[in-house]
Amino acid sequence: MCFSATASFTAGAFLLGLGTLTLRSARCRRELPFAAIPLLFAIQQLSEGVIWLTFSHEAPLLNTVMTHVYSFFSHVLWPVYVPVAVLLIEPPGRRRQALVVFSAAGIAVGAYLLYFLVAFPIVSRPIGQHIEYVSPHFYAAVAMTLYLMSTTVSLLLSTHRTVKAYGGFALLSFGLAYWFYTTWFISVWCFFAALLSVVVSLHFLLLRDGQHKPKRMCGHPALDRLSERSPPDHYS
Repeated sequence: MCFSATASFTAGAFLLGLGTLTLRSARCRRELPFAAIPLLFAIQQLSEGVIWLTFSHEAPLLNTVMTHVYSFFSHVLWPVYVPVAVLLIEPPGRRRQALVVFSAAGIAVGAYLLYFLVAFPIVSRPIGQHIEYVSPHFYAAVAMTLYLMSTTVSLLLSTHRTVKAYGGFALLSFGLAYWFYTTWFISVWCFFAALLSVVVSLHFLLLRDGQHKPKRMCGHPALDRLSERSPPDHYS
């Protein structure tokens, strides 16, 4: 696969449109964070497209800024954001309680990686048709385990089939990216995960078409904003 500014900008533009539509499909406030995932991936991919351009146009300052913007998404945002977004759309129960633990793990590893992102500025450099992001880390195995728990396993805990499918695909893409693209793992896995976020859009499409039954997540008057076109849901 050829990775380039064109690939990043194309993926970013596609997800920008899809993500906007997905965000508008959210029926209440609790669904908004999960619905925003494709849109956030769009911003991340567009930022990597700019990073590609800084190599050919020799813009070191812009490269540094955009590298840190991209790395904030990859290192800090996703382990914190994903389990919380899944938690918000889950009905009360043991799985939701478990997701609280996963959210705490995500916050911990996100804070840890943020520290290193600030203390040891990350560097991006082109090697072949990929970008390598270089940053020192201690306890890498522990950090990676917590990262995977928060970004993929938390999705597998969901009671929603499409959310679990997204987690399964994300975990599979992690293995493939690490096996075939170890040196450029961060860039490659984020690219695959971004494309796989179309499953998030599918989740809301199926809810809208009534092809699977929504869980109890909307309906609290202080938190939820139901769309005018959708009547209140009734749950078993």
